[in-house]
Amino acid sequence: MSAAPHTPAPKNLGRTALICAGVAMGMTGLSFAAVPLYDMFCKATGFGGTPMTGTAGAGKVLDRTMAVRFDANVAPGLGWSFTPESPDISLRVGETKTVFYKITNKTSRASTGIASYNIAPEKGAAYFVKIQCFCFTEHTLQPGESLEAPVVFYIDPEIAGNRELDGMKAITLSYTYFASKAGQPLAQGGGAPSKGDAATSNL
Repeated sequence: MSAAPHTPAPKNLGRTALICAGVAMGMTGLSFAAVPLYDMFCKATGFGGTPMTGTAGAGKVLDRTMAVRFDANVAPGLGWSFTPESPDISLRVGETKTVFYKITNKTSRASTGIASYNIAPEKGAAYFVKIQCFCFTEHTLQPGESLEAPVVFYIDPEIAGNRELDGMKAITLSYTYFASKAGQPLAQGGGAPSKGDAATSNL
């Protein structure tokens, strides 16, 4: 009686396992890369109300005048006040402006915060160019300590070439400060962010 023939294991079994492992690792890597890639995309295109980022002024100034409103909010649990030096300004398209925000820790303990921002209406974000900003930078304030932080920006003259935006008279730059740790905002309960002390413009 002859023994049953031995069936060799498929030669490509190990290769298949390696491929599957590689695909899994690649998908994991892509999931981690998705957030910074999306952030880069938004900054490059103004998508989702994210302002553009520039390194210098526009180079030309148009006669067209627009208003920029400044919205300042503080997430629940941080205990800071956060106000712009003016609730709104008027500027010429292409003109570089600097506006300061005052940030004060009103609690009895040191705390760390980080600000995020967006632009409304979203279509205006592609033409709002931020040269300098305190956003996405952690700041630690001692009890009662205040900080004055600038935002330097201009409205890109290219907006004049977008006929759909001919009627746009104002853009709102909206910031929200969150409690943070290791450069990341901390989730807080208790509802929507509270308004700073700045008045709201009706432009």
